[in-house]
Amino acid sequence: MADFSSLGLSDWLVQQCKQLGINKPTAVQENCMPAILQGRDCLGCAKTGSGKTAAFVLPVLQKLSEEPYGIFCLVLTPTRELAYQIAEQFRVLGKPLGLRECIIVGGMDMVSQAVELSNQPHVVVATPGRLADHIRSSNTFSMSKIQFLILDEADRLLEQGCTDFTKDLEVIMGILPAKRQTLLFSATLTDTLQELKSIAMNEPFFWESTSETRTVEELDQRYILTPEKVKDAYMVHLIQTLTDQHDDWSIIIFTNTCKNCQILTMMLREFNFPVISLHSMMKQKQRFANLAKFKASVYKILIATDVAARGLDIPTVQVVINHNTPGLPKIYIHRVGRTARAGRNGVSITLVTQYDIHLVHVIEQQTKTKLKEYPVEEKAVLKILTQVNMARRQCEILPCTQTTLCKTLLFLIFESDNYERI
Repeated sequence: MADFSSLGLSDWLVQQCKQLGINKPTAVQENCMPAILQGRDCLGCAKTGSGKTAAFVLPVLQKLSEEPYGIFCLVLTPTRELAYQIAEQFRVLGKPLGLRECIIVGGMDMVSQAVELSNQPHVVVATPGRLADHIRSSNTFSMSKIQFLILDEADRLLEQGCTDFTKDLEVIMGILPAKRQTLLFSATLTDTLQELKSIAMNEPFFWESTSETRTVEELDQRYILTPEKVKDAYMVHLIQTLTDQHDDWSIIIFTNTCKNCQILTMMLREFNFPVISLHSMMKQKQRFANLAKFKASVYKILIATDVAARGLDIPTVQVVINHNTPGLPKIYIHRVGRTARAGRNGVSITLVTQYDIHLVHVIEQQTKTKLKEYPVEEKAVLKILTQVNMARRQCEILPCTQTTLCKTLLFLIFESDNYERI
């Protein structure tokens, strides 16, 4: 395997990587970084946790060190939490440069963001919706001379559906120079990216992981077959077992809606689990605060919607539990990718009901991996079944005696989607 020096990185960047414990490039870095340093556009597709962020951060920093000016690089990403994580990598790796980065996401004060943009930071990391709002509402900043446009989690940004970024991306592209390097990275290669690859005019460098499996080898993928009506009891028993055996492990539980996320959080607190939630109906400051508490292991269990399924890298996460079986294989791939990152081991456990068996078969076919059954003692589950069902019902009908409980009731009345306007 090559080292960073042989890829063309400057000595100061190699030294910075060593100080951070990054000694050898991963496959995506080894293959994509030389092409980026040569000035080519790039489309990289690799497994979750394979080092895609550093694959574009390091070349951008090297180019920036040669000719620093104005807004040099724009990074677009689909979620707010991921924007902060990318900005943190730029900040840490670019510390010797005195790098100035700016984060433009929804849920934060637009005036202070506008001031930051007008100060011409080197790197802007943004979600499309909020950046497009700034472009529409002010002319205090210019991106006409940027050298890099990066789309992280490009499949989500370019897909059409419940979170369609098309109009916002059109606004953003309208102010960017035609002469620039465009880099796209993703863990899942969708039809949209395939089409983009085939119609690209300047023949960008394309690299895709050659591994047959779409998930890392260090991930132990399991399932529990459970009737729908006792799924929550299986989950409570599973969490109790895991926390008893490994009190230092952190766990992420994914569910499909904000309403379920809130109910499960309240229910698990009834069983005295150290649990905190993350979903798109929370205020942004609360989202950041909850994520920070989870990263710091103040709370060992995070219950989240798919707003947390992309890109987040939390080393302490050893287990991912899918409370619902994802309807799309790529959602499964991104969820379970929150563990077993950067060569670490991890476990994913999916609760599969009688209605989900066909979904598991599709996931196995797409990931080229056979899920193994996770052993569970049914008698132990039956002992807590009544208690769990009662706790769930109480959480669903809890009286509105506090503001937070009023909000919970709103979740129950209005079925919420996983995402809000980013």
